Amino acid sequence: MAHFAELDANNIVVRVIVVGNADTADANGIEVGSIGANFCNRLLGGTWQQTSYHGNIRKRYAGIGYTYDTGRDAFITPQPYPSWVLDENTDWQAPVPMPTDGKRYSWDESTLSWVEVPT
Repeated sequence: MAHFAELDANNIVVRVIVVGNADTADANGIEVGSIGANFCNRLLGGTWQQTSYHGNIRKRYAGIGYTYDTGRDAFITPQPYPSWVLDENTDWQAPVPMPTDGKRYSWDESTLSWVEVPT
C-alpha cells in the first residue's frame, strides 16, 4: 500500500489516502510515485504527492494542515509558535534551546522561554 496527500492551491495537505500497490506500479511491478499521483488525480481530481508512513520520502508522513515545500521536496508540520523558525532540516526550532537536564518542559510563547512542567 502507498499513501498520497492531496494538496490545495497553497500546497497545504487537505487529506491523505491509501492507494493499492497495483495502482502505483509500472509494467514491471515497481512502485512509481507519479503513477500513484496520476491515479489519485484521475479518481478524485486535485494535486497529489506521495508520502511515506515511515518517513522514507519527503522528510515525514504528511498530515492534514502540513505544507508541501516543493524546493525541499518535504512535508513541513504547521508552525507550533510564531517565534519558532524552520531549520535546514525542516524542523521547527524555538528561539531558545530546550534545557537538557532531564526534566519536562513546555514552551511559553508569552515569555519566549521553556517552563518546567510539574511532575
